[in-house]
Amino acid sequence: MKKLVMIGNGMAGVRSIKEILKRDPQKYEITIIGDEPHPNYNRIMLSNVLQGKTVLNEIIINDLSWYEENKITLLTGERVVTIDRTEKIIKTDKGNVVSYDELILATGSDSFILPLPGKDLEGVIGFRTIEDTEKMIEFARTKKKAVVIGGGLLGLEAAKGLIDRGMEVYVVHLLPTLMEQQLDAPAARMLKKDLEKQGMKFKMEKQTVEILGNACVDGIRFKDEEELACDLVVMAVGIRPNVSLAKESGLEVKRAIVVDDHMRTTDPSIYAVGECAEHQGIAYGLVAPLYEQGRALADQLTGIQGTGYHGTILSTQLKVAGCDLFSGGKIQEDDDTDAIVVQDAVARVYKKILVTNNKVVGIVLYGDASDGNRLFSMLKKGTDISEFTTASVLQKAGEEDDSAMLAEMPAEETVCGCNGVTKGKIVQSILEESLTSFDEVKTCTKAGASCGKCRPVVEGILALTLGDSFDAAAQQSGMCECTHMSRDEVVAEIKIKGFQSPKEVRHVLEFKNPEGCQKCRPALNYYIRMILPTYYEDDKSSRFVNERMEGNIQKDGTFSVIPRMYGGTTTADELVRMGEVAKKYDVPLVKITGASRIGLYGVKKEDLPQVWDELGMRSGYAYSKSLRNVKSCVGSQFCRFGTQDSLGLGIKMEKELEMVDTPHKMKMGVAGCPRNCSEALTKDFGVICVENGYQLYVGGNGGTEIRECDFIKIVATEAEVITYAKAYMQYYRETGIYGERTAPWVDRLGIETIKTVLVDQEQRDYYVNRFTEARETYHEAWSAMLAKNQEKKIYEVTRV
Repeated sequence: MKKLVMIGNGMAGVRSIKEILKRDPQKYEITIIGDEPHPNYNRIMLSNVLQGKTVLNEIIINDLSWYEENKITLLTGERVVTIDRTEKIIKTDKGNVVSYDELILATGSDSFILPLPGKDLEGVIGFRTIEDTEKMIEFARTKKKAVVIGGGLLGLEAAKGLIDRGMEVYVVHLLPTLMEQQLDAPAARMLKKDLEKQGMKFKMEKQTVEILGNACVDGIRFKDEEELACDLVVMAVGIRPNVSLAKESGLEVKRAIVVDDHMRTTDPSIYAVGECAEHQGIAYGLVAPLYEQGRALADQLTGIQGTGYHGTILSTQLKVAGCDLFSGGKIQEDDDTDAIVVQDAVARVYKKILVTNNKVVGIVLYGDASDGNRLFSMLKKGTDISEFTTASVLQKAGEEDDSAMLAEMPAEETVCGCNGVTKGKIVQSILEESLTSFDEVKTCTKAGASCGKCRPVVEGILALTLGDSFDAAAQQSGMCECTHMSRDEVVAEIKIKGFQSPKEVRHVLEFKNPEGCQKCRPALNYYIRMILPTYYEDDKSSRFVNERMEGNIQKDGTFSVIPRMYGGTTTADELVRMGEVAKKYDVPLVKITGASRIGLYGVKKEDLPQVWDELGMRSGYAYSKSLRNVKSCVGSQFCRFGTQDSLGLGIKMEKELEMVDTPHKMKMGVAGCPRNCSEALTKDFGVICVENGYQLYVGGNGGTEIRECDFIKIVATEAEVITYAKAYMQYYRETGIYGERTAPWVDRLGIETIKTVLVDQEQRDYYVNRFTEARETYHEAWSAMLAKNQEKKIYEVTRV
């Protein structure tokens, strides 16, 4: 068996190995060497980790078991230092010597760090790896001001993540417009304006000449002598292919490692793929072309007479800090092109299609990128657009959907750029594996498994392939790969059959995995308890670790303890107790939280029961899927603008609604006047106090995806406010998908549907009664845990 060695463990390289295994799994003895201490992960998703949308272990593409199952030797945290082309061996910095018959260079690229004075100071980093991301998250915990140099995609994603982590962020860009490689000036202006609304600040047409500070960063200086104070500088000005190893080995290197159509370098036994490779003068940085290269390389290494790689027409479909955009081909007019432009400043939508000789040659979409794949298909095929009307952005006259375009889409066209999945692969998998839902297609093919932007196209292909048997409603399952049943079908079966445990649900409904998975175990536990509150006993083992431990786990394995402080109020005795407990148990951080409470961070697991006991306060449920808090201003008690007692109402709401589980965490707010100091209009349930009563709002979100509340109605009394809040909370409990916040829930059900339920007295009374029944089954978490000696054992360790 021949020996195949790959240097690099990134997305492009490992995808090439997968393609080789697919073609001939017995041909090679494979060794992969990566300089990062991690298995293969999705670099595209690092921005989501930084923004807090996901965590690092959820972006691993292939865990260690995948390498073992495919008999691949993996060396992590190890760097190759030399390649001996004559002896066909490589040496690593840890002294390992590995021989090869065929060698793949998949060394990727590094962040380009501007060669400025001060670039080596503590607090200057790129944004390329898990390590970079962890450093940025750590800085955001203790520092306040950041500068991101570079107004491209990566820079804007870094800035958004740091803002979401609580930092003040300036983006510094050398040019007058953002993302100049993907957007023209009008689209870039719209993007900038939308990002400014999210708190991002800009310094445009600014050249940085020095990073200021002694040991650590404390600012930057521009060419015009202006200075800007900061604690962190993130370089996002581009990438540099890792070619030093190839250059030292005598391979031909220009901007990157030169390869032919079969990804061969100037040594016939050595290949290069990914960002480190240069094909016909181009080094690609997007995933789709790199995966195309991987397929060509796999054909070559397994002896298949493929067509090779012939370059890629680039397109970019992105969601930058929540803003949709698509770019492909040309973005600027010239003497040979005309432009079709549709701009709706009110709806924040901009569409420009560049045309030459009745053919699409360029696309720029902002705000609504749904036409992107359709238009890009026309660009690649050179479609004559004479028969199209431009009024609806090149939609065929009388055509109401994209089914015709999807039918004409060639099998080899890439649908999922993140994972390089073609239409042909999706259709083949649907037919051969009897797939019926987007989730099943995603699991089988990885289409939509990263950014998810291709989901509408994937569902369109599903509908086209399955015809009348396609069930659009089933696409919103909310469950998992263990069952084909939707969330609503599972809940209906629980109600009809009266299942007594999640295990019984999985057995009777024939889940593929009888033990369930990390998605359905907590979901089933929630659904049964929600449906049968007086009968079903909560199963702690099915909950996530934070809920099992009644505290949020921190990065070092310690926990946070955040007591309930109704309306953000406390007493002198409680303050004293918190101080004494913090001193006694060496709590490293005592902090006022964003929810107007005091949190103790860094409590050891074994100390949790004693800390709860000695505090003598109720749990603040800062770790749970339930009501976290009701944020309020001081209202008419003290504020000269206050119209009602918002503080008192907030405390009443918190006491009435606490502890009860919901599909996801909930936050509420009460503002004493329309000045909205408590940010009630971006809460799950918001109340604005006015002269004639209380305005009720629902479905807001102030997190990574900001959504302003929808108005329900004005009520006259505090009692009505609490009644509506209970009905709203219970309706969300009974119709929400586990893990779904109220903002997407409101969008899914429609605000008019929710409003109809709440204002109808009969339905409102029903849900209030259901809530009250459930509320009586809940007990305060910390005192309940302390009362159960058996459960206390999970915290106990041997004390010296």
